[in-house]
Amino acid sequence: MEPLNKNLGMELPQLRNNNISKYLNRAEIVNETAEQIMKDFGMFGVEITFSGEVANAYKELHDQLVTQISKLVQYNYDKLLSVLYQVDITEREIARAQLDLPHYNHVEIIAHQVIARELKKVLWRIFFKSQI
Repeated sequence: MEPLNKNLGMELPQLRNNNISKYLNRAEIVNETAEQIMKDFGMFGVEITFSGEVANAYKELHDQLVTQISKLVQYNYDKLLSVLYQVDITEREIARAQLDLPHYNHVEIIAHQVIARELKKVLWRIFFKSQI
């Protein structure tokens, strides 16, 4: 298997709302992203699972996140804010995503941003490991 930085180039990946799918085609990246989501949500007692099926990873994770975020919006908004703080998602990023993803509702946008932010963490970790 080729090193990740060969596929991504030697520059830090430029992740945008409209290009995350190009980074979700490698099992190692998908699995690490799913693990990061499960870890960050699990810290707050919110269970997210992943089957390991790379081809449907985005939909599988997104659907679960939409369900869990909807419950948090309805029953425990403070916990949602804590999770978003842990994941490192700002209101500004959510507002920007609303412009980029007009076909998504507010909860779907937050779920997308969670996946994008956790993917970014994984890509940065891999990129900086390759620089050592």
